[in-house]
Amino acid sequence: MSTPVTVYLPRDAAALAMEADAVALAIAQEAARRGLAVNLVRNGSRGLLWLEPLAEVATPAGRIAYGPVQPEDVPGLFDAGWLQGGAHPLCHGPTQEIGYLKNQQRLTFARAGITDPLSLQDYAAHEGLQGVRRALSLSPQQIVDEITESGLRGRGGAAFPAGIKWKTVLGTPSDQKYIVCNADEGDSGTFSDRLIMEGDPYVLIEGMIIAGLAVGATYGYIYVRSEYPHAIATLNAAIERARAAGWLGSDIQGSGRGFDLEVRKGAGAYICGEETSLLESLEGKRGVVRAKPPLPAIAGLFGKPTVINNVISLATVPIILARGAAFYRDYGMGRSQGTLPFQLAGNIKRGGLVEVAFGITLRELLYDYGGGSASGRPLRAVQVGGPLGAYLPESQWDAPLDYEAYAAISAMVGHGGIVAFDDTVDMARMARYAMEFCAVESCGKCTPCRIGAVRGVETLDRIAARGAGHEQQVHLLRDLCDTMLGGSLCALGGMTPYPVLSALNHFPEDFGLAATAAAHPA
Repeated sequence: MSTPVTVYLPRDAAALAMEADAVALAIAQEAARRGLAVNLVRNGSRGLLWLEPLAEVATPAGRIAYGPVQPEDVPGLFDAGWLQGGAHPLCHGPTQEIGYLKNQQRLTFARAGITDPLSLQDYAAHEGLQGVRRALSLSPQQIVDEITESGLRGRGGAAFPAGIKWKTVLGTPSDQKYIVCNADEGDSGTFSDRLIMEGDPYVLIEGMIIAGLAVGATYGYIYVRSEYPHAIATLNAAIERARAAGWLGSDIQGSGRGFDLEVRKGAGAYICGEETSLLESLEGKRGVVRAKPPLPAIAGLFGKPTVINNVISLATVPIILARGAAFYRDYGMGRSQGTLPFQLAGNIKRGGLVEVAFGITLRELLYDYGGGSASGRPLRAVQVGGPLGAYLPESQWDAPLDYEAYAAISAMVGHGGIVAFDDTVDMARMARYAMEFCAVESCGKCTPCRIGAVRGVETLDRIAARGAGHEQQVHLLRDLCDTMLGGSLCALGGMTPYPVLSALNHFPEDFGLAATAAAHPA
């Protein structure tokens, strides 16, 4: 046989949903039939989801991309000499030169799609483990200072400064402390956590080890939603290999400092994405929001001081320790420092993950990266930040994606999920969906959320009926939203009014209102 040619084919859920396993089998069979040696590596996704399965061939000139590849395309690819980077209708040229990827600023996702997700050697060869090696040479306070100076804020949606949270846990005396990773990625249109867990699990593990070293925690939990079986399997395999290599356990690389972790599977409740509900679930209880104080940083899991960060927050920690706080802080704008992996979904031509510095606009993401609507019709509304995020009209698409700038227009950046809708969308129905979502997913602990969401659905139904007292029902809806905003115990009830009020304010015609009648601050 000839010298083996390495072909990369993603093993993540999006690629698998598009028959990646069947493509892998077809490649192996076709290579065998032709007597060609192929080394097939199942990598993570690059995040160019409209091209999945995206096969890459390693050539002397770099990786050449082909996609989306289906099993029936494989013989033709071999005929075209794809193992030598041959031309073919599915060929996109060098992967790194694809505009969608080339124009990104990948820090957290620097290795995604490049390495074998389960190869610790591959991870180390691509700048992995540099952060934890440096952390082992620093004191806990020095690690916390580095994170604080980097400006890293929670990437799960709340955007709370990570350094302040870590400093609180470090300064709270206790015989046991914990690191908890919130991987309960339940927001509509979000998948960045999944892409990290399936495509670069060691960066999350490394980030949790560093967090443990920083605050004196010796054990961690990754709380993953049950809908992510591939992520769970990949994490468990990676944890076993990291432990065997001495990066997890009671004596990390002979340093005398210990940290270990495990994966816990959630049962599908959206509310468990809220940190205190997640803690209740981890303790084996029903996922219900806890009143604060005490803060989890002081009395969290099993009553002990606990750092709770989401996947992207923790996966960003290694590059900050490896390259220094100033390197990371130089990206972004204002108090929104660093990068965020934005996720393009919905009615969009080129859906996928785009990691760029804060300050980019929604219009740039929608058109420069997303290519406009998949339907070819004009885009009308975009929901940013998950099912609790506001619906933004075109007049707001040029605001910089920055935590403070979005707060100023009654919106939120959140976890970076972006769901686009064309001009056929009925925004009154979308507002109703937001209320219904809250009613279904409420934990039931507080009255504004438990009862308010149900009454909201009923009120929106009366508005849709366009009956007598139509405008009075709109006023009632606004009063109800005000109660939910101010009185809910957590963000589920407290933020459900965002999509409802934004739909009402920006798209009044869908509610049977004149624009002047709907004018009202969100």
